[in-house]
Amino acid sequence: MPADALFQPFTFKGLTLPNRIVMAPMTRGMSPGGVATPEVAAYYARRAAAEVGLIVSEGTGVERAVSLNSPNIPRFHGDAELAAWKTVIDGVHAAGGRMAPQLWHVGAIPGRGDDAVHPDDHDSPSGLTAPGVPHGAPMSDADVADTIAAFATAAADAERLGFDAVELHGAHGYLIDQFFWEGTNQREDGFGGPTIAERSRFAAEIIAAVRKAVGPDFPLIIRISQWKQQDFAVRVATTPKEMETWLTTLTDAGADIIHCSQRRFWEPEFEGSDLNFAGWAKKLTGAPTIAVGSVGLTGEFIASYGGEGSKPASLDELLRRLDRGDFDLVGVGRALLQDPQWAVKIHQGRTDELMDYDRSAIMSLS
Repeated sequence: MPADALFQPFTFKGLTLPNRIVMAPMTRGMSPGGVATPEVAAYYARRAAAEVGLIVSEGTGVERAVSLNSPNIPRFHGDAELAAWKTVIDGVHAAGGRMAPQLWHVGAIPGRGDDAVHPDDHDSPSGLTAPGVPHGAPMSDADVADTIAAFATAAADAERLGFDAVELHGAHGYLIDQFFWEGTNQREDGFGGPTIAERSRFAAEIIAAVRKAVGPDFPLIIRISQWKQQDFAVRVATTPKEMETWLTTLTDAGADIIHCSQRRFWEPEFEGSDLNFAGWAKKLTGAPTIAVGSVGLTGEFIASYGGEGSKPASLDELLRRLDRGDFDLVGVGRALLQDPQWAVKIHQGRTDELMDYDRSAIMSLS
């Protein structure tokens, strides 16, 4: 199927993209001391120069002592750290690209490896890393307020540095998502409760603070997921009505674009419809959405961490859904991690040159 739908321009607020391809955020852990290196900058610039419409950076920590669980994940605060991100965005722009930093707080997710940070006071809604699994401490009112302010400050810095948009990481069982998830949010104050509307208040207040910090015209993306790394089968919203309540709480607060993380983009979200997560999000809110999940490759990314390789896969089903208007943008992860030229090859019909994905790609900044 011709890939024309992927290469149509997209405009929203002050963001104009030459095509619908978004480089999905992928943690690299190659920024010693939290400072992005020249190699990191060159890694992003290579994708920008090769027809990636929008790059979303790897997760980068806001200014909260326990926002990250590894010293090699980049931070988005501090003079040296922000100077490094200025080098990144200047390089992306020089290559003709557009970029958003992904602002992150890992919450009560412990680090891994010998260099991981293991503070005893990880932030979390209720002192849980998973249902019934204690880790960290419940956040006080002051902790919540400080975290909200940290996201707003980081977003304002992103705009000041010249980034084209900003993304909030509200997925995959990290802090914002821990508030969404009833299993990890057992709070009895205004940031918890039995309904998804109540548990979305933390995210909504972050979004509102970010919106105030950057003004009305700076695009604000939020990445969300049903699945969690703690439990692949869990769902925040079990019905379209619950999903509508969840997502409209976020868009009413000021979110512009919803980045809908699935492990496999082609899987239907609810019975009775073939719409995926991004398709339902657009249908229920009217907001632009990003679909993501094993685009362009066989297999899926969780299995790849166990060493499973993947081969190039047909884009026909993705293109059919994009052309139908189910979603607006397409997140591409491992295919672009393996091959900076992936988008160019798709655009030029050079599918015979597409590369297999090998887990070793995640260990380099090629």
